[in-house]
Amino acid sequence: MNTFIRYASVGVMNTLAHWAVFGLMLFSGFSQSVSNVVAFGIAVTVSFFANAKWTFKAQATTYRYMVYVLFMGGMAFSVGWAADTLHANPIVTLVTFSVISLICGFIYSKLVVFREDK
Repeated sequence: MNTFIRYASVGVMNTLAHWAVFGLMLFSGFSQSVSNVVAFGIAVTVSFFANAKWTFKAQATTYRYMVYVLFMGGMAFSVGWAADTLHANPIVTLVTFSVISLICGFIYSKLVVFREDK
């Protein structure tokens, strides 16, 4: 199976979890930026380990986890911050982050986090 298809499959599962947590937090009174980061934190851990094992067949190390989480978390917060600043509809925030994280996350994972040492 194509690496991107595997990555996207893991992403679908994580997106559903992310959206559910985001919605619960947002409706509990938290801002979009905080809701997006917390939802991301829950989904990113599952994503990291699933992608390490199934997508990239790479060892899941603490260093790789930190590099992955910091990059993806920065994107999550940035999208949430922009949404708060622009008073964007929460669904726009979710869709925007999902698309950005799929594309940028795959490229970053393939070229940086899980790249094969040669």
